Amino acid sequence: MGLMKFIKEEIQVVQERDPAIKSPIEVILYPTFRVMLSYRRAHKLYQRGHFFRARYISQRAARKTGIEIHPGAEIGKGFFIDHGSGVIIGETTIIGDNVTLYQGVTLGGTGKETGKRHPTLCDNVMVSAGAKILGSFTIGENSKIGAGSVVLEEVPPNCTVVGVPGRIVKRDNQKVPRSDMDQVNLPDPVKEDLIALKRENSALCNKIIDLEAQLKALQKSMKPSKTS
Repeated sequence: MGLMKFIKEEIQVVQERDPAIKSPIEVILYPTFRVMLSYRRAHKLYQRGHFFRARYISQRAARKTGIEIHPGAEIGKGFFIDHGSGVIIGETTIIGDNVTLYQGVTLGGTGKETGKRHPTLCDNVMVSAGAKILGSFTIGENSKIGAGSVVLEEVPPNCTVVGVPGRIVKRDNQKVPRSDMDQVNLPDPVKEDLIALKRENSALCNKIIDLEAQLKALQKSMKPSKTS
C-alpha cells in the first residue's frame, strides 16, 4: 500500500470513528496513525525474516506512542486505536477488518500456550478501554467487549461481553459496533441481579411487617377484658 493511499484510508477511518477530529490534517498527530505506519513497515520486514530490524522499528514506535504492536501480528484494513496509551498486541494476534480498540487494551497470551498464543478478532469487533483478551481463541464478528472486561474464552459473533471474567450479556447485536461506539451503556447482569434481590428483600420485609401487625392485632383480641 502506498503512503498516500494509507493516509487517505486513515483519514476516512478516524473521521468515521472519532467525533473529536476537526480537520483531516489532524490525523497525522494521532498515535494510531504513527504506530500503524511503523507497523506496516515492520510487518513486511518480519515476513521476510528480518526479525531484529522489525522489532527495532516496533519498539521504537512503542516508545513514541505508548502502543506496542508485535510485527508478527496480522492486522486488516480499517483498524483504529482511539487514544492508544497502554495498548499491547501480541505476536500471533490476528485482527480482521474495521476493528476498533480503545486505550489500555491487551490482546495477549496466557503464558501456557505455544504456537498460536494470542486472540483472533474478526471483522467489526470493538474492544473498550482497559479490556484484556487473553488466549488463542476467537472473538466473533460484530462483537463488543465492555470496558475493563477480562475475556478468557471464545465469543460467538454479534455478542456483547462484560465483566471479570467476561460473560456474554447480549446476543444478536443489531448494530455493527463501529456504527455505535458506545462503550459505557452496556447490559450489566450483576447490577440487574442485585436490583432484583433488593426488590425481593423489600417485598419480604413488607410481608414481615404486615404479619407482625396481624399477630399483634390477634394477640390483642385474645386478651381477656378487665370487666369479664
